[in-house]
Amino acid sequence: MVFDPGSEGEALNTYLEEKSWKPLAILLTHAHFDHIGAVDAVRDRWGIPVYLHKKEKEWLMNPSLNGSQFFQLGAIKAGPADILIKEEGKLKISNFELDILFTPGHSPGSVSYYHAKEKLVFAGDALFAGSIGRTDLPGGNHDQLIRSIHDKLLSLPEETTVLSGHGMTTTIEKEMDSNPFLNGF
Repeated sequence: MVFDPGSEGEALNTYLEEKSWKPLAILLTHAHFDHIGAVDAVRDRWGIPVYLHKKEKEWLMNPSLNGSQFFQLGAIKAGPADILIKEEGKLKISNFELDILFTPGHSPGSVSYYHAKEKLVFAGDALFAGSIGRTDLPGGNHDQLIRSIHDKLLSLPEETTVLSGHGMTTTIEKEMDSNPFLNGF
């Protein structure tokens, strides 16, 4: 699986080819421009589906929704998602099983993907090492993000490794102990 492929589609495809890895799907945690720029290049090269929460189904094609129009990047667009996530639950792709956790706040359709067996959570831009996602872009909601982190992410086992959309990895335990945005949790 490729989570949030970023913006360097050809570089990502070359890396996958060099490793002899064949991705099964593109799983988007949300549809902000910095996570979707390579969607079409990776999807087209490998012939794989793109998963995205239904609340952001228009964002891939709309620079005002995905935020690219607010930065000096030019309009970033991708084709529509192949599979829209409608609710939390299990997602099984080949031999991989993930729990889809609805974690809105950074964006209205943000989700996190939890791999229970490996104790990994792909948290997108909800939770970072020592920080949380920004909420000043369209659709952001600080209180909702804090609730999502508290209710969905901090309830995972403390040894869970957090793979964020930016920055270093961390664990749920470290964030509970030292993240200044999560005081009191």
